[in-house]
Amino acid sequence: MENNKQESFEEKLTALNETADTTAQYDADDIEKNKAMAIIAYLGILVLIPLLAAKESKFARFHTNQGLVLCLSAIVYSILYSILSSIIIAISWRLAFLVSILGLVGIVFFVLMILGIINAANGKAKELPVIGKYKLLKV
Repeated sequence: MENNKQESFEEKLTALNETADTTAQYDADDIEKNKAMAIIAYLGILVLIPLLAAKESKFARFHTNQGLVLCLSAIVYSILYSILSSIIIAISWRLAFLVSILGLVGIVFFVLMILGIINAANGKAKELPVIGKYKLLKV
């Protein structure tokens, strides 16, 4: 039974990661040299390291863009969550369970971060689900 649950989770994760793959556009040498920078790009504010240190790498720049979009999305979510939770608690402390439910949405950012790190470590240039299509940096 547990194996079926594991397979189901893996299938869902694989289906979630079915996004545009532009790996063929990048030089294999560039990919190998800049995998570490691409991974760092998904670790929150550390996105600044590849942004400044790997300007010449198209592969690292792709993942830096993905990481930057993810980081900014998480910041916007945090701000909105703080405001909404304050309003909900001000209405009634009995609605605190809603704040908990809203807080669970934060797990989505963690899952996206893991998907990005896996793609970068595997040398793939795949967009993140939902937010990956937005471009903040020139690649």
